[in-house]
Amino acid sequence: MKIHKVIETEKEYQAALKRVDEIFTAKAKTKEAEELKLLLVLIEKYEDEHYPINLPDPIEAIKIRMDDLGLTAKDLIDAIGDKGTVSKVLNKKIPLSLRMIRNLSIQLNLPTDILLQEIELTNAA
Repeated sequence: MKIHKVIETEKEYQAALKRVDEIFTAKAKTKEAEELKLLLVLIEKYEDEHYPINLPDPIEAIKIRMDDLGLTAKDLIDAIGDKGTVSKVLNKKIPLSLRMIRNLSIQLNLPTDILLQEIELTNAA
């Protein structure tokens, strides 16, 4: 088993990826399998710091999930409130309340960390 350290440069990152490719099919409970586990943790840490993936906009995530599930704004009334409130939320006129976030998370199977993000509201009417 090679000794590994925290990945700090792109060169080290590329070398770690290459090594993972070499030992990816290592048998369980071998030195290579342990090395693979360690490398994957180190790579994940490096990627989190250097290639962060931003969460999607909450309202866009809701709209995408609605499309995926074949839902209309009318289908969100139970989760959000009346037809007017649904429209205001989907048009970013008002923010999501905690109750709405809970309900939408359940109904649309969306992670709450996506729905909890700050929404940039448009000019409220």
